[in-house]
Amino acid sequence: MATKDDEEMQRPPTTDELRCLRNLDEVVAAVRAHSHVYVRYSRGPADDRASGPSHDFESGLDLPGLSVTNITPEPWWTRPVEDWVARRLCKYDELGDEEDRFAWLLTGSVVAYGPDHEPLLGSFSPLGKVGETALEEAARIYRERFNVGEDSRDG
Repeated sequence: MATKDDEEMQRPPTTDELRCLRNLDEVVAAVRAHSHVYVRYSRGPADDRASGPSHDFESGLDLPGLSVTNITPEPWWTRPVEDWVARRLCKYDELGDEEDRFAWLLTGSVVAYGPDHEPLLGSFSPLGKVGETALEEAARIYRERFNVGEDSRDG
């Protein structure tokens, strides 16, 4: 028989219960504390768990997991971790423009990759909501430290 504690461990936190990562330092600390951290823009972990995996509207197919963005720096990244985190938060921030959607961090198991090469997570554990101040700091760092809009080139 499942206890109340067991049920709470399996039930993801509601938006109000989700820990808020208030500034970029707190977001970076969460990224450093885990081997792989992802960011997702949605109505939150409880809504995602209830609604099931992501859907690719372009193809009309259901995906085998939640569509996320890797926010953990790759091994080749030699710049500060906060630069990577800021860039990754800003690259997909328009997804947070939809009503009731926000950025939140999570860990989980990659089960496949989506049509845009994004990781798809089967199971996941929420780490916290990215607060407005953290997003503002990320946007400032992104504008100041990057050539925003420039493409990568070979050679």
